[in-house]
Amino acid sequence: MPRAYVALGSNLGDPRQQVLDALDALARLPGTRVLARSRLYRTPPWGVLEQPAFVNAAALLETELSPHALLDALLAIEQAAGRVRDGERWGPRTLDLDLLHMPGVHLDDARLTLPHPRIAERAFVLLPLNDLDPALELPGQGRIDRLLVQADRAGCDVLP
Repeated sequence: MPRAYVALGSNLGDPRQQVLDALDALARLPGTRVLARSRLYRTPPWGVLEQPAFVNAAALLETELSPHALLDALLAIEQAAGRVRDGERWGPRTLDLDLLHMPGVHLDDARLTLPHPRIAERAFVLLPLNDLDPALELPGQGRIDRLLVQADRAGCDVLP
Protein backbone atom coordinates (compact mmCIF):
# COMPACT_ATOMS: atom_id res chain seq x y z
CA MET A 1 0.00 0.00 0.00
CA PRO A 2 1.15 3.55 -0.63
CA ARG A 3 2.66 5.53 2.22
CA ALA A 4 1.94 9.11 3.22
CA TYR A 5 3.62 11.57 5.56
CA VAL A 6 1.28 13.93 7.40
CA ALA A 7 2.19 16.96 9.55
CA LEU A 8 0.02 17.83 12.55
CA GLY A 9 -0.11 21.10 14.45
CA SER A 10 -2.28 23.01 16.92
CA ASN A 11 -2.04 26.12 19.07
CA LEU A 12 -5.61 26.69 20.29
CA GLY A 13 -7.59 24.95 23.00
CA ASP A 14 -5.47 22.10 24.35
CA PRO A 15 -2.91 21.79 21.52
CA ARG A 16 -1.25 18.64 22.82
CA GLN A 17 -4.58 16.85 23.14
CA GLN A 18 -5.74 18.15 19.73
CA VAL A 19 -2.67 16.57 18.11
CA LEU A 20 -3.05 13.30 20.02
CA ASP A 21 -6.74 13.11 19.09
CA ALA A 22 -5.87 13.78 15.44
CA LEU A 23 -3.33 10.95 15.48
CA ASP A 24 -6.08 8.66 16.73
CA ALA A 25 -8.43 9.96 14.01
CA LEU A 26 -5.80 9.18 11.36
CA ALA A 27 -5.69 5.59 12.60
CA ARG A 28 -9.46 5.32 12.10
CA LEU A 29 -9.44 6.40 8.44
CA PRO A 30 -10.70 3.67 6.09
CA GLY A 31 -7.99 1.60 4.48
CA THR A 32 -5.35 3.40 6.53
CA ARG A 33 -2.86 2.36 9.17
CA VAL A 34 -0.52 4.59 11.21
CA LEU A 35 2.91 3.02 10.85
CA ALA A 36 4.81 5.54 13.01
CA ARG A 37 4.31 8.72 15.01
CA SER A 38 6.94 11.31 15.81
CA ARG A 39 7.55 12.85 19.17
CA LEU A 40 5.58 15.98 20.03
CA TYR A 41 7.34 19.32 19.69
CA ARG A 42 6.58 22.76 21.07
CA THR A 43 7.49 25.24 18.33
CA PRO A 44 7.27 28.99 17.88
CA PRO A 45 4.66 30.40 15.50
CA TRP A 46 5.65 30.82 11.88
CA GLY A 47 4.40 33.54 9.58
CA VAL A 48 2.11 35.37 12.02
CA LEU A 49 4.22 35.75 15.17
CA GLU A 50 1.61 37.23 17.53
CA GLN A 51 -0.01 33.94 18.54
CA PRO A 52 0.60 31.07 20.98
CA ALA A 53 3.29 28.45 20.44
CA PHE A 54 2.32 25.32 18.51
CA VAL A 55 2.44 21.63 19.28
CA ASN A 56 3.65 19.78 16.17
CA ALA A 57 4.10 16.16 15.17
CA ALA A 58 4.15 13.95 12.08
CA ALA A 59 2.73 10.58 11.18
CA LEU A 60 3.66 7.98 8.60
CA LEU A 61 0.59 6.29 7.17
CA GLU A 62 -0.01 3.34 4.95
CA THR A 63 -3.19 4.07 3.05
CA GLU A 64 -5.41 2.90 0.23
CA LEU A 65 -6.76 6.44 -0.13
CA SER A 66 -5.77 8.48 -3.16
CA PRO A 67 -3.90 11.74 -2.45
CA HIS A 68 -7.04 13.82 -2.94
CA ALA A 69 -9.21 11.45 -0.89
CA LEU A 70 -6.63 11.58 1.90
CA LEU A 71 -6.60 15.38 1.70
CA ASP A 72 -10.40 15.40 2.04
CA ALA A 73 -10.15 13.10 5.06
CA LEU A 74 -7.56 15.38 6.67
CA LEU A 75 -9.80 18.41 6.11
CA ALA A 76 -12.73 16.53 7.69
CA ILE A 77 -10.61 15.72 10.78
CA GLU A 78 -9.65 19.40 11.04
CA GLN A 79 -13.28 20.46 10.77
CA ALA A 80 -14.35 17.95 13.42
CA ALA A 81 -11.71 19.49 15.72
CA GLY A 82 -13.27 22.92 15.25
CA ARG A 83 -10.96 24.26 12.56
CA VAL A 84 -12.42 27.26 10.77
CA ARG A 85 -10.80 28.16 7.47
CA ASP A 86 -11.38 31.88 7.15
CA GLY A 87 -8.69 32.58 4.57
CA GLU A 88 -6.06 33.72 7.10
CA ARG A 89 -2.72 32.04 6.43
CA TRP A 90 -0.41 30.96 9.22
CA GLY A 91 -2.75 32.15 11.97
CA PRO A 92 -3.86 30.36 15.13
CA ARG A 93 -5.80 27.13 14.69
CA THR A 94 -7.31 24.30 16.65
CA LEU A 95 -5.79 21.79 14.23
CA ASP A 96 -3.76 21.84 11.06
CA LEU A 97 -3.12 18.66 9.07
CA ASP A 98 -0.90 18.83 6.00
CA LEU A 99 -0.29 16.04 3.53
CA LEU A 100 3.46 16.44 3.02
CA HIS A 101 4.63 13.60 0.83
CA MET A 102 3.62 10.33 -0.73
CA PRO A 103 6.72 8.57 -2.10
CA GLY A 104 6.45 8.13 -5.85
CA VAL A 105 3.65 10.71 -6.16
CA HIS A 106 4.19 14.10 -7.74
CA LEU A 107 1.18 16.42 -7.89
CA ASP A 108 0.74 20.09 -8.56
CA ASP A 109 -2.87 21.12 -9.00
CA ALA A 110 -5.23 23.71 -7.55
CA ARG A 111 -5.87 21.62 -4.41
CA LEU A 112 -2.64 19.82 -3.66
CA THR A 113 1.10 19.97 -4.29
CA LEU A 114 3.18 16.89 -3.45
CA PRO A 115 5.72 16.90 -2.09
CA HIS A 116 4.73 19.95 -0.07
CA PRO A 117 6.82 22.79 -1.52
CA ARG A 118 7.85 24.45 1.76
CA ILE A 119 9.00 21.50 3.88
CA ALA A 120 12.65 22.56 3.74
CA GLU A 121 11.83 26.00 5.22
CA ARG A 122 10.15 24.74 8.38
CA ALA A 123 11.88 23.17 11.36
CA PHE A 124 8.46 22.43 12.88
CA VAL A 125 7.93 20.00 9.97
CA LEU A 126 11.50 18.73 9.57
CA LEU A 127 12.01 17.77 13.23
CA PRO A 128 9.02 15.40 13.39
CA LEU A 129 9.81 14.02 9.90
CA ASN A 130 13.37 13.35 11.05
CA ASP A 131 11.95 11.23 13.89
CA LEU A 132 10.12 9.13 11.30
CA ASP A 133 12.77 8.80 8.58
CA PRO A 134 15.92 10.96 8.56
CA ALA A 135 16.99 9.45 5.21
CA LEU A 136 13.69 10.31 3.51
CA GLU A 137 14.50 11.93 0.16
CA LEU A 138 12.12 14.65 -0.97
CA PRO A 139 12.35 15.12 -4.73
CA GLY A 140 13.72 18.54 -5.54
CA GLN A 141 14.43 19.36 -1.88
CA GLY A 142 16.83 16.78 -0.45
CA ARG A 143 17.11 14.42 2.48
CA ILE A 144 15.29 15.30 5.70
CA ASP A 145 18.39 14.99 7.90
CA ARG A 146 20.40 17.29 5.62
CA LEU A 147 17.59 19.83 5.35
CA LEU A 148 17.28 19.87 9.14
CA VAL A 149 20.94 20.84 9.55
CA GLN A 150 20.18 24.08 7.70
CA ALA A 151 16.88 24.83 9.47
CA ASP A 152 16.43 27.41 12.23
CA ARG A 153 15.44 25.28 15.23
CA ALA A 154 15.36 28.16 17.73
CA GLY A 155 12.52 27.70 20.20
CA CYS A 156 11.73 24.13 19.07
CA ASP A 157 11.62 21.73 22.02
CA VAL A 158 10.61 18.10 22.43
CA LEU A 159 7.66 17.78 24.79
CA PRO A 160 7.86 15.21 27.59
